[in-house]
Amino acid sequence: MTVMNESEQASAGWPSAEGQRWADGWRRLALAAGMLIYPCVTAVAVSQHSKGPDALAGYAIVAGFSCCYVLAVLSTVGLAWHRFWILVGAMAALFVAALPFAQADSFFLFAVVVSMATAQLKRRHAAPIVLAGVVAALLVPWAVTSWHSGPGWFQAVTVVFTVLLVSGFNETARANRALVEARAEVARLASDAERNRIARDLHDLLGHSLTAITVKSGLARRLAATQPARSLDEITEVEQLSRQTLADVRAAVSGYREVTLAGELARGRELLRASGVTADLPGATDVVDGAYQELFGWVVREGLTNVVRHARASRCTVILSEAAVEVRDDGVGGATPAGNGLAGLRERVAAAGGSVEAGPVSPRGWRLRVSLGPEAA
Repeated sequence: MTVMNESEQASAGWPSAEGQRWADGWRRLALAAGMLIYPCVTAVAVSQHSKGPDALAGYAIVAGFSCCYVLAVLSTVGLAWHRFWILVGAMAALFVAALPFAQADSFFLFAVVVSMATAQLKRRHAAPIVLAGVVAALLVPWAVTSWHSGPGWFQAVTVVFTVLLVSGFNETARANRALVEARAEVARLASDAERNRIARDLHDLLGHSLTAITVKSGLARRLAATQPARSLDEITEVEQLSRQTLADVRAAVSGYREVTLAGELARGRELLRASGVTADLPGATDVVDGAYQELFGWVVREGLTNVVRHARASRCTVILSEAAVEVRDDGVGGATPAGNGLAGLRERVAAAGGSVEAGPVSPRGWRLRVSLGPEAA
């Protein structure tokens, strides 16, 4: 599993939380600025329906409405909801005050009031307000005969359109925020999983390799006085094993490491030999299903490492079948601890849908068996 950092997520098209907030802020600003077109249309209507002092009063009302609107938008940014609702109430009052001066076109201001109010309410509360706004936009111009405008069809459509526009924008913004939060949670979980994988792999890799290095170093020390040539061979193998361990650690950290069943059997045979344990290991792995080869390699590595570390055994046997592997020794049995290695192995096997059996056997010894597929049932 590979975890993408923030820059990689950005290059892959994933918005960061900060970038999403910045984008939402600019979208909200653009929408808020666009809504100011409604007071502008109302101001034009004032110039058409009012003259002299009445026109000045109409312009002042529209200007006051615009100021309240801007302050209400800023209140939503600062989450000052008490002030927001006061300003929305003031905007509604200014809409009513504008009716004598802009007549039917005052309902463009009403569209702003309804859209802002319903955007902050639940749908079941917003629907009656929208319905009342549409009915008022239709009937009020028709009821005031002096306006000579008839039903306000265009104004009613404007109310509905504006409410849908603002509601759609808010739903999109909420969905985007939820998506960013979900991606952040996925990235966090992936990071946790990657750390667990690295910890498990390092335990398996280093536990096996350091055990082999310790055994071979001890053997070389014992042979140094009586068989210096063989001691040199063992030290050379220790050096090679150390280099391989370093490469394995680097591969585990980077996420690219290859464990094969055949390779683990070959290394395990040498490890048991150096430990003075008779190795009864299969010479071929063809019987094992190809899909299970890597996992069984991890099982053999963990099992043989525990035999050398804890079992004090004289003989170790590995038995392979198509979907099962068993590591058995004739050592002290219950002395084998259930540490991180066995726990990590259980995680690997569980992820593959298999089962793990580990415990002492009679009359003595320890058995580790992993089954997959039908044999796991």
